[in-house]
Amino acid sequence: MTEFEGLYSGRLWSVMTWDQLAALWTRVDPAAGWYLQAVGVACPRSGTPGTQSAPAQTIAADAATVSAFIARIDALLRADHHESYCGIVYADDLANPRLIKIYDPNNLGSSCGSSKNPPPPGWIMSRIAPDLAVSSRPAPENRKRWWLSLLGDS
Repeated sequence: MTEFEGLYSGRLWSVMTWDQLAALWTRVDPAAGWYLQAVGVACPRSGTPGTQSAPAQTIAADAATVSAFIARIDALLRADHHESYCGIVYADDLANPRLIKIYDPNNLGSSCGSSKNPPPPGWIMSRIAPDLAVSSRPAPENRKRWWLSLLGDS
């Protein structure tokens, strides 16, 4: 099992409240070498701008892209998840995260893993290069457009 697989399938902690989510974002160092992945969306470019160093569904993001992603995913979750709690973001360590799974509020099913077939996360942030195909199911068109607009490729 690779380090990424271990993190991805290992014990994760739920971010239950919106205040906990805000606190988690403050603990993410945008310059720490994050990989961003929109599950089910192929990137028109992979790796950092001008390179081809990351898997096709993943970008090795610079600090500005990570900061923009955090701001935009936070706004999306708060707008689309019509609950008084968060509960759809999970991290391997809430104080010093290396892997963050973010579930799409419009495709939840049972994200807690109690289902035989839980849905894949919508987005993954990882400080370890992803080496696992999380899902072969394509993302909805609106999520593809959202992701591509973040990358400046729309």
